[in-house]
Order: sequence, then C-alpha cells, then structure tokens
Amino acid sequence: MATKKILLVEGKDDVHVFRAIFGQRQLPHLSEIKDHEGYPHLLEAIPVRLVESEVQAVGIVLDADTDLAGRWAAVRHRLAAAGYVGVPTAPESRGVVLEPPAATLLPRVGAWLMPNNQVPGILEDFLRFLVPPTDALFVYADQVVNGIPAPLRLFTPGDRPKALIHTWLSWQAEPGRPLGTSITAGFLKHATPEVDALVAWLRRLFFA
Repeated sequence: MATKKILLVEGKDDVHVFRAIFGQRQLPHLSEIKDHEGYPHLLEAIPVRLVESEVQAVGIVLDADTDLAGRWAAVRHRLAAAGYVGVPTAPESRGVVLEPPAATLLPRVGAWLMPNNQVPGILEDFLRFLVPPTDALFVYADQVVNGIPAPLRLFTPGDRPKALIHTWLSWQAEPGRPLGTSITAGFLKHATPEVDALVAWLRRLFFA
C-alpha cells in the first residue's frame, strides 16, 4: 500500500519554513520535504518522483518569480505528460490538487506557486503576509531598503523581497533568526488568511 507523502521545494529556506508551519499548525509529519537546490532541478525531479514506488501524494511548491504563467506551464506540461487529466490551464487560487488517473499507480499530486498562485513573487513575498500589517518597524525597513542609493544597491529587483524581510528580521529582539525559526519564535505570525489557504491546500493534498 502506498504510504509515502513527499513535498518538493526549491531550497533550504522553503524546507525550514514548511517545517515551521507544519509544527505551528500541528499537521502530521510528511515522509520527506526535499530541497532541490533551485527551480531547474525541481522541474527535472517531478517526473521521477511521480513514478516512485509506494508514494501516496506528491506536493510541488515553487516560486512564481516574474513569470507565473510560464512557471505554471512548465509544471502543467510535466503533469500532463505523466498522465494526469484535467490539469488546469492556470493555477487555482486555493492551490491545485489532482487525483491519480484511473488504473494507474500514480500518486495524488498538488502544486502551489508562491506567493499565492495568483501573482508573481517568491517565498519571501509569501512571508510578507506573515508580518503584522500594523508593524511600524516593517514600514521603516521598507523605507530604508527603498532609500538605498542605486550604486550601493547590489541585489537585483527580483531579490528585493529577500532584502526587505531579512532587514526587518535583523532588527528584531533576536536579530538574524532564520526564516523558519522566525515563524516558530513568533516574529512572523502564522495565524493569517494566507497561511490558512496554504494549510488548507496541504490538508487536501496529504491528509484528505
């Protein structure tokens, strides 16, 4: 009987964030949360992990980055090629979950594009939802990051969310905590509608 439940993610930060969310929301443990060291390697892994033995469910989490449609098309192509039917042409706001085709040994599969399946972005854009909306220090961090003179701004525009969230975390009572332990410590608040939506997807995929 298939029992393994596997979550495929892009990097180590994703692993630690999901472990923290699982812990804070008291979700059952998965068999594996796998860091693929980047988007290209994660894509390559999808067809392989779908045909492993004894796998009950596979979750795929990747950044929408600057091209949500393109990233989804890449995932959709691989799922359709594996034999899944009814793969939506665009990611669903609540996350995609597909049942295995009849008469196959394929697992249930799900996909989530950070931050919320609807807009471009990365993991750190999702984490911004976990910052209290009235947090004055975050507003100040945003102003500071915006105010960095162009010659001194060494990060790319796409990495701005990383610069912002890490700047804000470096000013907390315990500066420099990693992303996952910042959730566990309560600097990043998991009781938000955006985390509710992600957790609902995880429950549908792995624990329904």
